[in-house]
Amino acid sequence: MSPDDLPRLFTHDTRDAYDFFTRGRDDDRFAGMPLWKSAPLRFREFFIAFTLRLSPARRALYIGALLIALTGVIRLFRGFGSVDIPLGLPFRPLLVGILTPVWADGTLALIISFVLINLLILLEVADRLSLKGELEIAREIQLAMLPSGTYRAGDIEICGMTRPANTVGGDFYDVLTLRDGRIIVALGDVAGKGSPAALLMALLLAVLRTLVDEELEARALVARLNVQICRHSPSSRFITLFYAVYSPSTGALTYVNAGQNPPLVRRNDGRYERLEGTGVALGMFEHSVFGSVDTMLQPGETLVLYSDGITEAEDPQGRVFEESGLELVVERHAEEGPGEIGVRVLKAVEAHAKASRFVDDLTILILKRRAAAV
Repeated sequence: MSPDDLPRLFTHDTRDAYDFFTRGRDDDRFAGMPLWKSAPLRFREFFIAFTLRLSPARRALYIGALLIALTGVIRLFRGFGSVDIPLGLPFRPLLVGILTPVWADGTLALIISFVLINLLILLEVADRLSLKGELEIAREIQLAMLPSGTYRAGDIEICGMTRPANTVGGDFYDVLTLRDGRIIVALGDVAGKGSPAALLMALLLAVLRTLVDEELEARALVARLNVQICRHSPSSRFITLFYAVYSPSTGALTYVNAGQNPPLVRRNDGRYERLEGTGVALGMFEHSVFGSVDTMLQPGETLVLYSDGITEAEDPQGRVFEESGLELVVERHAEEGPGEIGVRVLKAVEAHAKASRFVDDLTILILKRRAAAV
């Protein structure tokens, strides 16, 4: 700690906290008021602004703590007593008695410590709320980076959606179109959650979209992507990725699965085919080799990409949602569009977990090829 840190706490940091909680308030109405009149009004305004920034439960807890502390201080009051103050010449002082309140020993130290603790709470809450505001902006930017709505081309519809466990998350998906009309679908999951995962997710999307412009074939693109992730991300982080190139004219699908949960293909006969891994996660080894697999999507068939947050969501008894739960939801709503199926899946996971907040990000991307006209 430098010599300037402690004074800064009571000057610059305290002033910043006051400005944060009273942002947008009109201070001109206090101009010209005497200090004895303006100070209580400013304190009242600040107290209301601070408590309204707390959640209802925390607000009740904080106000309850203040009332309990005030009750304790009142019980330390011992009445009024006279204090002699010497006045007059040094050699013949005149003692004047002044009536003052009398408190139990240690009351002043208790009040000072209470005020300092509240100052610390105010500063911490201001810092956290300021950070939360920045994270909300980061969330908006992150969601803007992902495709929104339903993508339609030829006889296919594609829709993706994500629900981060925290304000920002590490799951991502993408839908891109090549110049020859082929369509790229990708879904991945950065190890971890929160801001670190979100930053790495943004890096991967930027590199992925740059490499797509080079029109590399699937295996080469994922290999190049892996090299960049190894070089520009911490060694403790890795990314699972499913990357596929779909040809609307033929229904051909070429994919690389780098450690991602196997996507499901619902075939027309009701079977579910799993698109298994063809390589390890990105960021683990710079010289990893990835394979690719060719398959077909016939009219009426559906490709479901998902993150592990969906199948690993647990109910209060610890039972996971599993692939079987995902298949059941897709089967029940197989005739609906990909957007509706995605919403149904997220709602089913929420109902299974009996919670609106999860320990992991939830992401799903559905590509559905419309059935041929009869």
